[in-house]
Amino acid sequence: MIRHTLIGALAAIPLAFGAVSAKAADIVDTAVSAGNFETLVAAVKAAGLVDTLKGEGPFTVFAPTDEAFAKLPAGTVEDLLKPENKDKLVAVLTYHVVPGKVMSGDIAGKKAMVGTVQGSKLSVDATKGVKVDEAMVTTADIETSNGVIHVIDAVVLPK
Repeated sequence: MIRHTLIGALAAIPLAFGAVSAKAADIVDTAVSAGNFETLVAAVKAAGLVDTLKGEGPFTVFAPTDEAFAKLPAGTVEDLLKPENKDKLVAVLTYHVVPGKVMSGDIAGKKAMVGTVQGSKLSVDATKGVKVDEAMVTTADIETSNGVIHVIDAVVLPK
């Protein structure tokens, strides 16, 4: 009797552990692990937005790569990262974030002006690829635990 109970208990262990699935990484952790968003992650930290982007969401983030930040005029990133320019940095970063989770399939073939967390509207044109203001989406639909990331090839600036 004891042997059957023990075997039954041991047999149930893999089922218990198998039911625990790996938790998807949030937006910030996904960007960190990707390795090509170091400037974006540094800016998010300097702006004090880490907790927000690790929050419940959902958020849609149009994430410029390090290469996209490098296209800005010399000194722009360094200037934005200065503590006295935190408000400007927050405005630029939150202009890249749309409340809710918008997948590429949701907007395919459409044009829209979408409200950003910053407060301005972002032009999205998904009629030939996906263009966000003047930036092209190079990789779409990177799902995270609290939203989605679309990689863009340029930094977009609020008007």
